[in-house]
Amino acid sequence: MEAAHIIRESVAGVSGLRAIASADATLAAAICAVKRYQSLRFQTTYRDLIAGGPYQAAARFFLTELYSNVDYSKRDAQFSRIAGTLQRILPKQAVATAVALARLHALTEKMDHQMGQCWVSLASMPSEPQRYAHAWRTVGQKEQRTLQLELVLTIGQDLAKLTRTPGLRLLLKMMRGPAQAAGLPDLQHFLETGFDTFAAMGKTENSAAGFLKLIEARESAFIAALFHPDFQVQQALSDGVLPSDANFGSN
Repeated sequence: MEAAHIIRESVAGVSGLRAIASADATLAAAICAVKRYQSLRFQTTYRDLIAGGPYQAAARFFLTELYSNVDYSKRDAQFSRIAGTLQRILPKQAVATAVALARLHALTEKMDHQMGQCWVSLASMPSEPQRYAHAWRTVGQKEQRTLQLELVLTIGQDLAKLTRTPGLRLLLKMMRGPAQAAGLPDLQHFLETGFDTFAAMGKTENSAAGFLKLIEARESAFIAALFHPDFQVQQALSDGVLPSDANFGSN
């Protein structure tokens, strides 16, 4: 399947799920709560990287562009609108990155939608961490969770490779004006910010690879913890696997 079709199909799937949620205020609020909790979870898991050090910019980029509870519908629509053009003007690796991003958002939206449905049914749970953990385990689909992580890592690996593509940064800069005029500022921001973030890490040998290994190790551990048959919410809170109610309420 060609890249443009995958991107458009993925965005259409996301739009369809959002339309369903928008027609149900309770479900929409639940999905929003799930996304907000997941963003807070990322902040908890990577608080050391976000606080400072060589991976700070990369951690903040992942938080803002991949793990945030921000509505990415504008950026998704922009990807869909120029999917065919991307194939013609960008290197194959850059197009592959766009495809991975579209697939990631489609899969994430699907899982979040299912989590939101469970969240509604778990209203009697006494705490947000309990609701989240039970919704996660009820939805299950470990293979899909693993695929989510693989797509995140693929995007990071692709961005790292793109920084070694001759002339690409100049091309992105030249696209800035046309992108703004065409109503594509969110897409342009993602491409430029991702490129610059990984280019900066690329100045230090194996820095990008080290960052992605951290992501892989911590996310794999998180997935394994929540799917473990002996998983206990209180233990997960004590170990910092899940953020607390107090943290959830402050965001």
